[in-house]
Amino acid sequence: MDMRAFSCALLLVTLMPLSAKASSKIYIVYLGEKKHDDPSMVTASHHDILTSVFGSKDEARKSIVYSYKHGFSGFAATLTEAQAETLAEFPEVVRVKLNTYHQAHTTQSWDFLGLDYGGPQQQQQLQQQEGLLQRAKYGENIIIGVIDSGIWPESQSFDDTDYSPVPARWKGVCQIGHAWNATSCNRKIIGARWYSGGISAEVLKMDYNSSRDFTGHGTHVASTIAGSQVWNVSHRGGGLGAGMARGGAPRSRLAIYKVCWVDGSCPEAAILAAIDDAIKDGVDVLSISLGGSPGEEIFGTLHAVLQGIPVVFSGGNGGPVPQTMSNALPWVMTVAASTIDRSFPTLLTLGNNEKLVGQSLHYNASVISNDFKALVHARSCDMETLASSNVTGKIVLCYAPEVAFITSPHVTLRNAINRTLEAGAKGLIFAQYAINNVNNVVACVNIMPCVLVDFDIGHRIASYWDITGSPVVKVSPTMSVVGNEVLSPRIASFSSRGPSLAFSAILKPDIAAPGVNILAAVRGTYFLLSGTSMACPHVSAVTALLKSVHPNWSPAMIKSAIITTASVTDRFGMLIQAEGVPRKLADPFDFGGGHMDPDRAVDPGLVYDVDAKEYNKFLNCTLGLLDGCESYQLNLNLPSIAVPNLKDNVTVSRTVTNVGPVEATYRAVAEAPAGVAMLMEPSIINFPRGGSTRATFRVTLTAKQRLQGGYSFGSLIWSDGSAHSVRIPIAVRTVIQDFVSDTS
Repeated sequence: MDMRAFSCALLLVTLMPLSAKASSKIYIVYLGEKKHDDPSMVTASHHDILTSVFGSKDEARKSIVYSYKHGFSGFAATLTEAQAETLAEFPEVVRVKLNTYHQAHTTQSWDFLGLDYGGPQQQQQLQQQEGLLQRAKYGENIIIGVIDSGIWPESQSFDDTDYSPVPARWKGVCQIGHAWNATSCNRKIIGARWYSGGISAEVLKMDYNSSRDFTGHGTHVASTIAGSQVWNVSHRGGGLGAGMARGGAPRSRLAIYKVCWVDGSCPEAAILAAIDDAIKDGVDVLSISLGGSPGEEIFGTLHAVLQGIPVVFSGGNGGPVPQTMSNALPWVMTVAASTIDRSFPTLLTLGNNEKLVGQSLHYNASVISNDFKALVHARSCDMETLASSNVTGKIVLCYAPEVAFITSPHVTLRNAINRTLEAGAKGLIFAQYAINNVNNVVACVNIMPCVLVDFDIGHRIASYWDITGSPVVKVSPTMSVVGNEVLSPRIASFSSRGPSLAFSAILKPDIAAPGVNILAAVRGTYFLLSGTSMACPHVSAVTALLKSVHPNWSPAMIKSAIITTASVTDRFGMLIQAEGVPRKLADPFDFGGGHMDPDRAVDPGLVYDVDAKEYNKFLNCTLGLLDGCESYQLNLNLPSIAVPNLKDNVTVSRTVTNVGPVEATYRAVAEAPAGVAMLMEPSIINFPRGGSTRATFRVTLTAKQRLQGGYSFGSLIWSDGSAHSVRIPIAVRTVIQDFVSDTS
């Protein structure tokens, strides 16, 4: 039997101990999938494979760091380049690659999404309305695996009061370690594991050698997904963003897998070990708020999906630059980050009594004086200008639009904060182009007020400074504003954009969700954090709720329901914008299907299902084991269509499954991409009572002009004229030559 014809499992090779030779590196080796009726025999078989490489069974045994036994067969071990090359020649080995390291991608958001919780009286009213949260019984007994930096179990967000016993189907463990014992788990945090293989001794000394979270990232993610209700919390206890903190699936259980360490690294060897254990342990959903460089994909997630476990990933924080999307595999949900209806205005009063508004996170009255302070304009706030401006004890304006094209505001703001602090300033006003950057002023908290303004406000302050002999300014404490006054959602500037470098025929991201200034637990307090890491847990929680309501839905059906019911307009009916240079209308490479709408996702009408085995074919295509892969990728039954190389015309097919009323008629509403003709066959789909619940249709896309162009976007909606409008995004690029993307 040809092992290469099967889904690929993983053989992992990880770092040698510090005493090992420098030539030893991390490798990942893909093998044919094997079934293990007796997992205890797996490690022995891995020893046998390595013994033939090392020539010594003892050396082979010492080299193994992890042994994967449940979702796939493989192991993590230490190898030299020559040993890896030897392994690559084994008949059961499909591919050998260097291992990569991944990084973490870093309340009101749930109300903004329509999943209101409130107090007992409001809960009673909501139960009568039967929204997704209530229909799912708040995620009761759904087990969510969080692969991240661990958790802080003492946080109030993980209180298990009034929880029922741990579900009997749970097979996981509560692994003890530094500052973590068996009682650190409870009926909320039902399991915890940690993975230190390949982590240097220096890093381990700085972190907890346990599932305890040193950085706070994993705790923030876990509490966003499933945190219990905690009243009267705010950012660092200072009053900003005050209210109730809770998770989107607040009655779900948490299984914690710590793979990320204090140095920010998350070894793929550890991630795969966590996925392998999570499959055996019995999680229902996997949430992974981390990623590597674009194109570095964690193929081992396929084995979780093959077991019916939806996997949700963050999309990365490389935006607004295109082609920065990570975690672009078709079987996972890849999440972009958006803003919510909350802002933090900060009043600036100039000496002429002109009042202007910026954004900040300053709440500490001890570092905010009610008095006016001298204002100095230091332009780009470079070292030379600050040194010659005498900024000590003053508030510094950094306003230099003429150099804004050189460096991102994320970088220049950080430099400005560090330099003005070092120079002895007592405050900073930083002018930037329109971009949500407020979370990055956290470095100023409790030291001095740092306020962000746009170039328009910056120009007005600079003009005042120019014409005034002794310019002064007063900074007032930051306020919290929530509601219709805040234009939202918008796609965050940092959110990575498509198209995917790895798979251009797979449209990514899939969906957008709140990821800017999200209030959630960090150690024993609550922080506002931003990133696609914060957006991912929002989708993970909604996935858990949908799995509770529809336990028989496949991961692909849940993914389809979320994508096809998403909104492309805000609550005022205006098209959603994407922050960038300049701000623009969002397109599918910014937000996939749109902004997540949980209550609509519970009743999508139609879904695009995928037999998980089809993903195996996709993987084999990726590994070069099958021919005709471009056509296959175009016709993978995803709730989106991406054609990266349209020369003349192409026809793609999709199949929808009716999960709504048993008798229904849907009509196609097509919005063709600019420069492309779009033909639907058929344009009407009938689901008669007692008939098939599945229907296949074809979409023919024809280039109107032969040209070498960029992408244009459209959509296809199946509407029943009533409650269901099932929308998928379309992205098409016309080309003449395969080897160039744009001749403009």
